Amino acid sequence: MAHQHTTHAPSAVISTAMVQLMHEYTGRGPTQAKTTITDDLVTVVLADTLTKGELALVDAGRSERVLGLRHDYQLLMRDGLIEIVERELERKVIAFTSQNHIDPDLAIETFVLEPVT
Repeated sequence: MAHQHTTHAPSAVISTAMVQLMHEYTGRGPTQAKTTITDDLVTVVLADTLTKGELALVDAGRSERVLGLRHDYQLLMRDGLIEIVERELERKVIAFTSQNHIDPDLAIETFVLEPVT
């Protein structure tokens, strides 16, 4: 039987790499990730992102602290997240935004790509 070479869609590669990077920083990666690529915009929606400790803080009414912590993580991961998108799409990211939501437990990473000339 011949060996089949499989290539993964850029969106799948980006999703997997982002989950792995987040796992490296937080000790746990999201359980779901979906990347959408349209023209000059890449959006990654991540679900089930919070750690047990963060969930305990949420239960104790400390959601704002968790959102602050998640913002700090995003600042640390920023360069790595941008590198993933630039490497996979071979295009420069000119803007990056990140937002977290507690209930439901979601994160959205948005990348604006330099227009193709």
